[in-house]
Amino acid sequence: MRSETQNIVAEIEKSLELLAQRMDIETAPHRLEEFNARVEDPTLWDDPEAAQKLMRERQSLLDAMQTHASIRQEMSDNIELIELGEMEEDAEVVSEAEAALKTLKARAAEKELEALLDGEADANDTFLEINSGAGGTESCDWAAMLARMYVRWAEKKGYKVELQSESAGEEAGIKSATYKISGHNAYGWLKSESGVHRLVRISPYDSAAKRHTSFSSVWVYPVVDDNIEIEVNPADIRIDTYRSSGAGGQHVNTTDSAVRITHNPTGIVVTSSEKSQHQNRDIAMKALKSRLYQLELDRRNAEINAAHEAKGDAGWGNQIRSYVLQPYQMVKDLRTNHETSDTKGVLDGDLDPFMAATLALDVAGKSRADAQGE
Repeated sequence: MRSETQNIVAEIEKSLELLAQRMDIETAPHRLEEFNARVEDPTLWDDPEAAQKLMRERQSLLDAMQTHASIRQEMSDNIELIELGEMEEDAEVVSEAEAALKTLKARAAEKELEALLDGEADANDTFLEINSGAGGTESCDWAAMLARMYVRWAEKKGYKVELQSESAGEEAGIKSATYKISGHNAYGWLKSESGVHRLVRISPYDSAAKRHTSFSSVWVYPVVDDNIEIEVNPADIRIDTYRSSGAGGQHVNTTDSAVRITHNPTGIVVTSSEKSQHQNRDIAMKALKSRLYQLELDRRNAEINAAHEAKGDAGWGNQIRSYVLQPYQMVKDLRTNHETSDTKGVLDGDLDPFMAATLALDVAGKSRADAQGE
């Protein structure tokens, strides 16, 4: 077996080791038996919320076990094919098996990262909020570019994307937009995107063709599960209705049905501008509870997730990532130093490498904090 192929096998083995540690593979079969026994209990659904939680935990363990087993089996099968091909001097068989191992390595690495998404709300759906910074049309256009980038990323993941509210820019782009993104681990992946994003480019709105720097902020918070209790005191909120001012098309609302809820103790403001006022109240209240839940998560993880505790101004000194289109092509994350010259790919939604780098950094920080606390 060639040394390159041996290295690929070693990388797959490392991923398998982490997957095994995350699910505690030695006790996993016993825990699955316990889950199966509880599922057969006729009184299980007397408490629907507890039953749903148990079913989710069982499925998560089952998926982890099946993933680990299938990756190991596929790796073994392809190693055997390579050995057989080398014995029979069949270069085509060897080449196909080596290509399969490369593909398997990428899959194993992805599953390894998913295994790191073990935070309290990582598996939840998420709200993603984008706001343009100072700079008028330039920042509004940049906010619209970011919205397109995240929608494309979510679609590539197979996630469902719903526009919750949108405020159009005066000349172009958007002042703000909020999306609900639904899918397994949506919050876990996107939480690393919270912060200020900086764009440098030749402005299409400047007749002198000068370089401009624009800022927009992105904030991500989980959709709160029904079984998570977040109490909101009615005396702490103000509910306003208003006429929607969307960008047009299907999001135009011709009645005063849009809803804005202001949470006075925290200053949090959430909006929804669907067709039904009743629906908007429900959506906005869920968004508010999610924001309050995010605040609680941030308090619990202050040292690790300091970047998510406060928004700060969308401007110099607060950015997490720079997107430079002129005079050279580069996207660089300022937290992890991960960078790429494929700016088009990133703006088309190729964000996984950036998210993975930040996720790995957060996990390393948590491990250090745990070690210091022992």
